[in-house]
Amino acid sequence: MKKLLALAVISAAAHAAWAAQPLLTPAELSAQTAQANAPRVIDIRDPASYSAQHIPGAVNAPYGKWRGPASNPGELLDTPKLTELAQSLGLTASTRAVVVSSGADTTDFGAAARVYWTLKLLGLKELSILNGGMKAWGDAKLAQDQAVPQVARSQYQPQIDTSLLATRDEVGQHIKLNNAALVDSRPDAFYQGKVRAPAAKLAGTLPGAQQLDFNQWFVPGSATFVDQATAKQIAAKVKREQGQDMVAFCNTGHWAATDWFGLSEVAGLPGVKLYAGSMVDWTQSKDTPAMANQPSRFEALAYDARQWWERKSK
Repeated sequence: MKKLLALAVISAAAHAAWAAQPLLTPAELSAQTAQANAPRVIDIRDPASYSAQHIPGAVNAPYGKWRGPASNPGELLDTPKLTELAQSLGLTASTRAVVVSSGADTTDFGAAARVYWTLKLLGLKELSILNGGMKAWGDAKLAQDQAVPQVARSQYQPQIDTSLLATRDEVGQHIKLNNAALVDSRPDAFYQGKVRAPAAKLAGTLPGAQQLDFNQWFVPGSATFVDQATAKQIAAKVKREQGQDMVAFCNTGHWAATDWFGLSEVAGLPGVKLYAGSMVDWTQSKDTPAMANQPSRFEALAYDARQWWERKSK
């Protein structure tokens, strides 16, 4: 019995030691990749950047593969396409995976957060993001190479975790019943309806939405995500009633993925969802969507005219 208890303690300690943290420093990831049971490093940069230099053992799955059509890049891919992508990377529910982006700027982090969210949606539990991306890895002067690893295809059949996803209909019900905290991750010009995404039909925001600009999650002047204590302070800015869901959205579910990651994974708040299609999806509804902070008709026409002239002048 004592031996069994000792083995159980050792097993639990080992699991705790390997339990994935949402953010890894370059040094932490370097130490993990040196182990026999190293995590699967998923480099989401473009193929040319990956081919030039990457973390040893990393596989390439460019961000575009995780995104929807041009009409709405935020649209969630259908399950067969996501399954094919997961299987091609050799992923299973027990895979420990680390997502690596370029680390170029704060917007770039949204790509890593969106892929992280997608992997969690597919049922993976042990997930991390390399904080600062390849820029931080390069600045730390850690090893890089050009070798392309051979990864055995998996037979993984993911079960979509719908608790992480908010659909257009669900967001509509939240607005109707006023029973969720809707979090607009976009900068002020979008939130105030002064500008809109090219694929969005209307400017403005969701009725009752609170603004939490995604840029707040980073150490000033850098693309480094803040620590947990700071993340909790940022998360506390969002007001919601006890038991309510929290739904992050932006234009196409990219910046909102950063808010989702900060609120859910770093600050540790429960019940945080991502509206993948976000405002592009919302404004493409056949029915007239409920909106707030909409510009006047004159302002909307003037904005369209400026956009037309800028495109023509290029």
